[in-house]
Amino acid sequence: MKIRQTREQVDASLTWNLNDLFESQETWEKELADILNHLPDVTVFQGQLHTSAKNLLACLEAREAITVRAQLLASYASLRSSEDGTNPQNQANSARVGDVVSKLNAALSFIPSEILALPDGEIERFLQEEPGLEPFSKHLSDLLETKPHRLSAETEATLAALGEVFAAPYTIYQRGKLSDMSFDSVTDAEGVEHPVSFALFESDYEMSSDTTLRRAAYESFSHTLASYQNSFAAVYATEVKKQTVMSRLRGYESVTEMLLHPQQVSLSMYHNILDIIGTELAPHMRRFAKLKAKELGLEKLSFCDLKAPLDPEFSPPITVEEAGRTIKAALQVMGPEYAAIMEKALNERWIDYVDNVGKSTGAFCSTPYSNHSYILITWSGNMRSAFTLAHELGHCGHFVLANENQSYTNARPSMYFIEAPSTINELLLAQHIMEQSDDQRLKRWVILQLMNTYYHNFVTHLLEGQMQRKVYEAAGQDVPLTAKKLSEWKGQVLSDFWGDAVDLDEAASLTWMRQPHYYMGLYPYTYAAGLTASTAMAASIKDEGQPAVDRWLEVLKAGGTKRPLELMKLAGVDMSDPKPIRNAVAYVGSLVDELEKLF
Repeated sequence: MKIRQTREQVDASLTWNLNDLFESQETWEKELADILNHLPDVTVFQGQLHTSAKNLLACLEAREAITVRAQLLASYASLRSSEDGTNPQNQANSARVGDVVSKLNAALSFIPSEILALPDGEIERFLQEEPGLEPFSKHLSDLLETKPHRLSAETEATLAALGEVFAAPYTIYQRGKLSDMSFDSVTDAEGVEHPVSFALFESDYEMSSDTTLRRAAYESFSHTLASYQNSFAAVYATEVKKQTVMSRLRGYESVTEMLLHPQQVSLSMYHNILDIIGTELAPHMRRFAKLKAKELGLEKLSFCDLKAPLDPEFSPPITVEEAGRTIKAALQVMGPEYAAIMEKALNERWIDYVDNVGKSTGAFCSTPYSNHSYILITWSGNMRSAFTLAHELGHCGHFVLANENQSYTNARPSMYFIEAPSTINELLLAQHIMEQSDDQRLKRWVILQLMNTYYHNFVTHLLEGQMQRKVYEAAGQDVPLTAKKLSEWKGQVLSDFWGDAVDLDEAASLTWMRQPHYYMGLYPYTYAAGLTASTAMAASIKDEGQPAVDRWLEVLKAGGTKRPLELMKLAGVDMSDPKPIRNAVAYVGSLVDELEKLF
């Protein structure tokens, strides 16, 4: 049986190089010990922000400087924990930096409180008096919008000091998932034994063409999930209760309104994504499920068969190096500046490919300000991994360009926009591969890769979003959240979407346990919002060429200087109109039409 390696055993050349953040644990320790010594650089302005525009500017600049340092410290600890959550030092580092960040946030909480206490019109006067405040103008405007929901300065300071406590549900979830869960090994159709882990199941076995292995892994995976369901439900219920209480304390009408506020997204935009895609995509995906069942020789598709490949013989293994070359070729259309970022990411150890005990599941890109991106992925040697890598490189290109062109305060856009730059790279990769040949089997295979992209964002994450909506609606009515109730709701969401096209077993209802996004606010639905925008943008790049690329690069460099609707309109996509959503859904329908013909 293949044995999962420990972090110490993996090939270092296939890991990220965190020495680019801090040369050693000792260097990190020194910075951690030193950073609080610089708090007086900011707190010296406490009680002085009302005195002049010059003092306000100096305070905001000092806060930005210490916050950038804190982000580097926190990123290092977080990335170490992501590469191996079982390592005691990594666990301790996360706790220590969490404590320091909480102290910093508490000490700095006077800044928004004092700004919001200024007389009406004072900020506008300061902006006219002091040109240096211009880079902070959007931040100040956004802050003023929170005034009706702000608590007293003392209360805000107390809440900031409790930051590590408020983050505990996510920490506990990740620790249980990555450090405590163990799974029974399984046997494939050839009698070969395989270890099972969260990462191996989600990045490999779930997509295996070996039905015996795929279903055995699903049974092992689900068995362990079931044994943790009550603990995970209690942790998630705590997260939801935290958000519910905070929304009431701050005077929001609902948790949803509170969580959408920083995204600068209206309720109608939020519901449009969930309702239009959920309703109009379902018939297309049911057709796809029935096609898959027919081609796999199954009377009915089971939930664990949804990611089973069609025509697996045409999907040869792909190495990290081969995938990198293909992705770089696909993204040449983005121009030399963007291509140079991709080159560095692929060649200078910005990416962690290996699988090891304790490594985080899924994939992500972290880009601390004043440093480069760090991408986590578990490489499975298939084309799905290549598309995932292209996705994360999209985040990388976006964040590096935004960081280079904007101040820290203006670098990060709304969460609503975040997934557009990532998903467009998947679409550009598919376009590139399809343009290499007129072979119908290749075309069919590329469409299947595209269907994986739309499945991930328009189905998996969209249904997470619908589940979240149910949870927060219930929490608003003080309905207790139990494992039984969460599984009932998840089962209903799946049933409403798939109808009779998929056989939904009891274990399917446990998928609420699999996603860390539930601990990140209203994040899941933004994947669908981003892919909607990128679908339109990819079509524009294909039709218009350079003018569309130039618009897109301008948007990426704009960072957080504009609201998400303005950013997308700058790219040429109006997300206040349901039309782009319906166009994206219709495009998926056309892909299913093509597959029905090609099979």
